[in-house]
Amino acid sequence: MTGTIVAVSRSATHTMSKPNQDSIRLLAGLGVDGDAHQGAQVKHRSRVARDATQPNLRQVHLIHAELHDELAGRGFPVAPGQMGENVTTRGIDLLGLPTGTRLHLGGTAVIEVTGLRNPCVQLDGLQKGLMAATLDHGPDGYLIRKAGIMAVVLADGEIRPGDPIRVEIPAEPHKALAPV
Repeated sequence: MTGTIVAVSRSATHTMSKPNQDSIRLLAGLGVDGDAHQGAQVKHRSRVARDATQPNLRQVHLIHAELHDELAGRGFPVAPGQMGENVTTRGIDLLGLPTGTRLHLGGTAVIEVTGLRNPCVQLDGLQKGLMAATLDHGPDGYLIRKAGIMAVVLADGEIRPGDPIRVEIPAEPHKALAPV
């Protein structure tokens, strides 16, 4: 399975939206160079308040551009980076990947998927009702979170829009994604 990077984004401060960049640098064990969420320990404010020594399983946030397409069709136009993602992708079913999947981004960067992003009410600050639009229910009533996935950086690399993404699925048994 392969895909493409549509956009890359970062913000040095804790803002919901992240400005698009020409390129970003991923640093092994830390995340996106210059991003507010860069670090080996948690950086998301709610998690820091609970326990600042926890490992940062949310170093890189990815959203599939197909979600942006879906949201636009439902009256919620959203641009890459607006929902806080660092990497906007196209062509990969991010939500269908198992935990531990490795994504090879560009020439050298490698990240490992840790889990789902749990959408928060801050999305409604962008557009009223956006948070609810990123949630759905499966046939058995289970909650489907569509606001992207989180990952940690295994290998450094600079990535940019247009770069390829190669998916490396881990050996079975697979573990379904859960919020991290």
